[in-house]
Amino acid sequence: MVLGQHSVTETYYDILCVKENASYEEIRATYRSSILNYHPDKLHTTSERDCADHSMANKFLMIQKAWEVLGDAKLRRLYDTELQASRQDTGTAEDVSLEDMMVEDSGDVLQLSYQCRCGDFFCVDSQDLEEMGCPILRDGSGMIVRTSDNLQASIVLPCGSCSLRIRLLIEPDAMVSVG
Repeated sequence: MVLGQHSVTETYYDILCVKENASYEEIRATYRSSILNYHPDKLHTTSERDCADHSMANKFLMIQKAWEVLGDAKLRRLYDTELQASRQDTGTAEDVSLEDMMVEDSGDVLQLSYQCRCGDFFCVDSQDLEEMGCPILRDGSGMIVRTSDNLQASIVLPCGSCSLRIRLLIEPDAMVSVG
């Protein structure tokens, strides 16, 4: 779910025609009415309508995906965080992968950091990543970072001292060595 790399033209909220602050009940009601309008059982199989049928089938799948994310509180929080970051993403200094991060193991929590050109660090820990929907699983001397729905995720991290920010790109099931 990388939202920060490219501008988002149609959000899941747009697909379901709800406001971003809509309640679960509003999203659910809109989803139910939308899904009925685009359900494949309503599609006709004549060759003249293949293009329209394909378009309706795609819309049906988009509505389902929007519901999967917005109907789940945890996925919705992660999506909202990435959506907000993508809108403020004009000032990132660079994209960084997990492999570029330094990892320190302090017992229960792993601290990931990347040095800024000012000398300070961009930091995130394993608890923050888990809250964002990217839990870290320990695997011997390394770690595996899971992402929701096995999609790429991104997190914008600020420097501790200056105004620079980086975008941390997290590939599905990324493995990182703990040093």
